[in-house]
Amino acid sequence: MSTPSRRDILVSAAFATALGLDRTLAIVQPAAAQTAAAPSPTFHRYKVGDIEVTALYDGIWRKPHDPAFIKNASVDETKEALAKANLPNEFVPIPLTVIVLKIAGKLVMVDAGSGVGQWQPTATSLPASMQAAGIDPKGIKTILLSHFHPDHIFGLMEKGTNAPIYPDAEIIVNAAEYQWWTEEGRVEKLPEARKGLGQRIQAVFPKWKNFKLVQPGTEVVAGVRMVNAPGHTPGHAAYLAGSGNQQLMISNDVAYVPALLAPHPEWQGAYDQDGPTAVATRRALLDQVIADQTMLCGAHFPFPGTGRIAKDGNAYTFTPVTI
Repeated sequence: MSTPSRRDILVSAAFATALGLDRTLAIVQPAAAQTAAAPSPTFHRYKVGDIEVTALYDGIWRKPHDPAFIKNASVDETKEALAKANLPNEFVPIPLTVIVLKIAGKLVMVDAGSGVGQWQPTATSLPASMQAAGIDPKGIKTILLSHFHPDHIFGLMEKGTNAPIYPDAEIIVNAAEYQWWTEEGRVEKLPEARKGLGQRIQAVFPKWKNFKLVQPGTEVVAGVRMVNAPGHTPGHAAYLAGSGNQQLMISNDVAYVPALLAPHPEWQGAYDQDGPTAVATRRALLDQVIADQTMLCGAHFPFPGTGRIAKDGNAYTFTPVTI
């Protein structure tokens, strides 16, 4: 598997005004209140040029500590990193934020959330967050998928029946991601813990007619380009949204828990299917975002999932936006 080139993740200059946030960005104190409990309100809206961005809270996984979670770090090291970020460390807080872009009056959703408890029983908030933000799910006509992990795709399917929740939406995904998961014989090759996911994908997605498979680098909707970001999954994608001279890198799971992977970019998560490639992708994407002063958001960043990344020696620091 190849690592992304500079061209794959090329972005141009952007500033704090891209988010309408001219004030200083700072970590909320205490940060535990931001990640261990539901925020209020459960949506946050900002602008990137003419693009309106709405961050929607889907919930949080209070993941029990597991020696296998970070392949090359101990539980004690994980706890220490969380504490340094002012986060609770009796568990690993993994929030989930879904992004909706409003471009020229059209709604574009990035990933579909976890499916009202289909991923974790504490991740059920997306429908209520959409309602609070005044977003009608029927108005979403385009969905950009980053990858096929449960917390990003189960929101496409009804629990039990697998009926499509967005039957009229065009679903855009990296061709490499779709082809890898739907390849004949793939389920048999998956680890036992992933077989159920593979079976569900293969039973459902090939029957749907609304998937559009694209190559990285493609402008998938006006002002939004797919960015090649493999490693977490074979066809994992980020998305670069831009309007005028303002841009936002929607990084999805490239650096999924920044409290851990910003200071330790070399750490390989258990959910990174190709750990070394995930590390190379992470460094390349973050370095480019820093070089171009672009704002960054991620699916598992502290809500509203947006902030600034900066270099710290051979590692990084992440400062979340305050709300």
